Amino acid sequence: MRNAITDVPGVLVGHVTLVGGGALTGTTVVAFPRGALVSVDVRGGAPATRDTAALDPRHGGRRVRGVVLTGGSAYGLAAADGAAGVLGGFVPAAALFDLGRGGDFTARPGAAEGAEAARIAGPDVPQGNVGAGTGALNAALKGGLGTASVSLGGGIVVGAVAALNAVGPSVDPTTGLPFAHALGLPGEFPAPGGDDPAAVTRVEDRAAPFNTVIGVVATNARFPHPYALASAAQDGLALAVRPSHGLTDGDTVFAARTGDDGTRDDGTGEVEPRRVLDAAREVFARALVHGLLNAESVTTAWGALPAYRELYPRTAARYRAGHRGN
Repeated sequence: MRNAITDVPGVLVGHVTLVGGGALTGTTVVAFPRGALVSVDVRGGAPATRDTAALDPRHGGRRVRGVVLTGGSAYGLAAADGAAGVLGGFVPAAALFDLGRGGDFTARPGAAEGAEAARIAGPDVPQGNVGAGTGALNAALKGGLGTASVSLGGGIVVGAVAALNAVGPSVDPTTGLPFAHALGLPGEFPAPGGDDPAAVTRVEDRAAPFNTVIGVVATNARFPHPYALASAAQDGLALAVRPSHGLTDGDTVFAARTGDDGTRDDGTGEVEPRRVLDAAREVFARALVHGLLNAESVTTAWGALPAYRELYPRTAARYRAGHRGN
């Protein structure tokens, strides 16, 4: 287990990261095995998406080879053209707003980046300032891309990957810990390391960022419909980011049921749906915490973007010490 969405058999992830020359953005492709049934839950009033209507649960969802998570706002949705050419068939997409954060408003991903991310997709999932998380911003802190997974036994896995780009904070100012810290598996997230819990409140005020969290949750469990997984993951988002799903949000979660090879707790072929939904909610929240803790500070022509690890160095050092192989 890598504690990554790629622990779900057949799921692969590829990143293309654009940094320098005015760029601070990127694209992530999540590829599925053939036959994966995919749906989506879009919340908030300002999404940037492509072909999500075709995944409407009222029409049963759709079998697709992968999805694109990208920076570049609506312009970045062009990355799906390249990914579709590599993966073949239908590839929906969601974008977050990071325009201009590297200094050049026109520096954004396109078809070439989508194609390259699809070509290099593999089992390892770098986290932080990579792919769709490269230019992400979480309130006053640098956001990032994170991933997580959990085993439900019998070979059943639920995993998620998410880019944390939200105007709502994900750090509790009274403790200095991520809001979803308590959802971590044993030893996954650090205990407080003696940092000043109010450090984040002293970060220089800046204009509120446009805010969209985008991600994917996947499982190989036999499950009635993946839309329920996407909805549960949105609940996990609300646990990790407060507030979320607002008028200017475009929070978008794709969900994939990759196969019907699951094993029920009683040996008859399926995991109890409630356990899968609980896992989807928690694993998506944990992925967002990893995105926060792996993000690195960046200074560009747009300004300084301090990271959690800079403001809470002792807590962050404990986290890195426990995840050297991540």
